[in-house]
Amino acid sequence: MDSKELNSYIKAGEIAQAVKRYAREIIKPGVPLIEIARKVDDKIIELGGELGFPVNLSIDEVAAHFTPDSTSKEVATGLLKFDVGITVNGFFADTAISFDLTEDNRHKDLVEINKEMQEAVIRTVKPGIKVSNIGDAVMDVLDEANEKHDNKFALIDGLSGHMVGKDMIHAGLTIPNYRNDSENKLDEMAFAVEPFLTTGNGKIYSGEGGGIYSINSEAPARDKEARKVVEYIKENFKTRPFCMRWLEREGFTKLKFIFASLKKQGIFYEYPKLIEKTKKPVAQCENLFVISDGKAYCTTRE
Repeated sequence: MDSKELNSYIKAGEIAQAVKRYAREIIKPGVPLIEIARKVDDKIIELGGELGFPVNLSIDEVAAHFTPDSTSKEVATGLLKFDVGITVNGFFADTAISFDLTEDNRHKDLVEINKEMQEAVIRTVKPGIKVSNIGDAVMDVLDEANEKHDNKFALIDGLSGHMVGKDMIHAGLTIPNYRNDSENKLDEMAFAVEPFLTTGNGKIYSGEGGGIYSINSEAPARDKEARKVVEYIKENFKTRPFCMRWLEREGFTKLKFIFASLKKQGIFYEYPKLIEKTKKPVAQCENLFVISDGKAYCTTRE
């Protein structure tokens, strides 16, 4: 990894830390999610970052993949996951925290144990460790918590950490949160670790679209205005996920129609909301790690 790449990861991480601090200031019960999302987008750009992927603002049993648009009515409530992606020169910071917005703090244990998992991973990551060491660190915390709380908690199946690359939020290697026998070594790479914890059974299903999109086909759009939208996305967001809100801020109109048309043509793919099957709340805690030249960095840790 050359110095420009490493420094870009570190700078993106510094911006992500500042954005998380800002999120703690603006996320309060009852605040419209669209207001939060717009302010976060503005803050990332103000701090010199690029929009890496649409900020996920997923509530309670929705584990991931919801971002608001201008017509969204949702407000901050319950157990809110804040998952933000930032790039510098195309290199990512990917980080998430959870907010218990209930009056009685009923999700306190869930959030705290999830944080403990991340702290265990931070203590574990060093040059040359194996993928399996990450799963062991997470599971040790889960096992201890379940011993104290009568097997109350479960990790979400199917949601794992991942390697990142330039303009690629998922770049090949998967990093499970559970025990595994992977001998793959983590060296000279950047990767995210993100355990999702629930009081449900840990199974998820795909719901309706959550407002986050990616380019799915290189086929030309039929409509002239739609082609302009696609060209703008490719030029500005490369292969990164995007959302309608980002096009609205650039003055594009008729986006509901255009996005629906491009989705129908197979040019856009809309990620479905991922929902815990028993409808129990889900917490998320995520950090981005870089291992380079014999050193390990947790770039997004505050």
